[in-house]
Amino acid sequence: MRIIIAEDSVLLRSGLVKLLADAGIEALACVGDADELLAAVDSHPDLDLCVVDIRMPPDFSEEGLQAAIEIRRRRPGVAVLLLSQHVVSRYAAELLGDDTGGVGYLLKDRVADVDEFVGTLRRVADGGTAIDPEVVSQLLSRRENSAAERLSPRENDVLGAMAEGLNNAGIAAKLFITERAVEKHIRAIFTKLDLGQDDHDHRRVRAVLEYLRGGDRRDAAP
Repeated sequence: MRIIIAEDSVLLRSGLVKLLADAGIEALACVGDADELLAAVDSHPDLDLCVVDIRMPPDFSEEGLQAAIEIRRRRPGVAVLLLSQHVVSRYAAELLGDDTGGVGYLLKDRVADVDEFVGTLRRVADGGTAIDPEVVSQLLSRRENSAAERLSPRENDVLGAMAEGLNNAGIAAKLFITERAVEKHIRAIFTKLDLGQDDHDHRRVRAVLEYLRGGDRRDAAP
């Protein structure tokens, strides 16, 4: 897996490079701002994934998130993992609303296991999704009249677990229900969100993205 790291903190950037090198992951470039990130992406046609901080120079607002959206526009095959200290709703729906997958959003302070983090990188690079449950919770709390409001509380729990990247077995363990119950809830989610008869994995991604879009109906960042 070949990645680019965009992080303004020199210490964190260097630490990520070493951590990933130990896991056999090559950092093609390490940059400190959004402009350098876009230039690095253009320079590496064999890129798999970008790990991007949201707030970077010069204004430390949402430069990284905007750059991530631009990367997906230019290179839809390149996965993007946001790694931030903050839950920022502005523009997040545009990134997370890309139903091709290969997107993630983790909070730095909640990454507690290196092996799990590396596994998440690989899953996102392979076209999966990985959204920190705290991100899901905060985006959900900001929803207004989203399609996911059609769902029951338990169906919302299941959809939230799907957004974290869990499979059916993982959802069942998290929610203390059977896998058969998970399957029943997922079928209900597909129906209530008007998702057609596409392949199952694609409908899961679309359901998660519909769930997350609702969190960005307000433009104000926390």
